[in-house]
Amino acid sequence: ALQVLAGAAEVDHVLRARRTGHSGMKALILYPMNAHANDKAARLASLISAKPTDGTVNPYAGVSAALYTGEGGPKRTTVSPAGLITAREVIRSSAPDILLTNYKMLDHLLLRADDAAIWEQSADSLQYVVLDEFHTYDGAQGTDVAMLLRRLGATPKLAEPGRPLGRITPV
Repeated sequence: ALQVLAGAAEVDHVLRARRTGHSGMKALILYPMNAHANDKAARLASLISAKPTDGTVNPYAGVSAALYTGEGGPKRTTVSPAGLITAREVIRSSAPDILLTNYKMLDHLLLRADDAAIWEQSADSLQYVVLDEFHTYDGAQGTDVAMLLRRLGATPKLAEPGRPLGRITPV
């Protein structure tokens, strides 16, 4: 289920925030390698776009999710069985509920003026940062990721005095 991919609390937050009209990113999922992100993206796309055969409604239909890596490939503007949103202009114009990326691309997302709209749209909604494969972030890479998360937490409207990650909950 989707809960396995991102965690039950994050998915619950996404669904509740959507019901109350919050737009913007609600969960950011970081992977150490694109291979992990691509694998999870395929599973997430399958879950979101699934059409139940028993007449029920897919509870995750309508959840937007995007994959933001440095890899090329087809540009997708919606979530479909083929994959998550990958068109950067779509990600920038309407921040997805869930964004999958790697720590190097998160660094770019925080630095690029073109990507500032993602953070502006998500300032009131971003609640969770999920660190998949957390055990792999050690040594210099672990320090880089820790500092990157602090930069994310210092983003305007996310920052809170005395909290290095601001109001973001790491998972």
